[in-house]
Amino acid sequence: MSTAIECATIEEVRTYIDRIDRKIVACLAERGEYVKQAARFKKSTEDVKTPQRVEQVIDKVTSLAREIGGNPVVIERVYRAMIAAFIDAELVEHQSLVETAGQTVVITRQVSR
Repeated sequence: MSTAIECATIEEVRTYIDRIDRKIVACLAERGEYVKQAARFKKSTEDVKTPQRVEQVIDKVTSLAREIGGNPVVIERVYRAMIAAFIDAELVEHQSLVETAGQTVVITRQVSR
């Protein structure tokens, strides 16, 4: 179910990609604001990491990719990278909230590839 139009030139392709990139960045910025809010509801750094939630999101978006004719492998890789970056940002936010509350915690994150 592709909504992409047939382009006549590489410049036209790039124009459409640039337009889509603008929308993606806006959506990522909005997602980041919700991630920042989520940090308020989590009691520990382990609550921030929640690997089972990561897998729920991956299952959901790869299923969606299949439904709409996207490449589930690409979607999974993009989402795993995005989620890892947002977890890092949420850990920083969580640390800041804990320090503001007068406590200190050590942030640790395992990097998987």
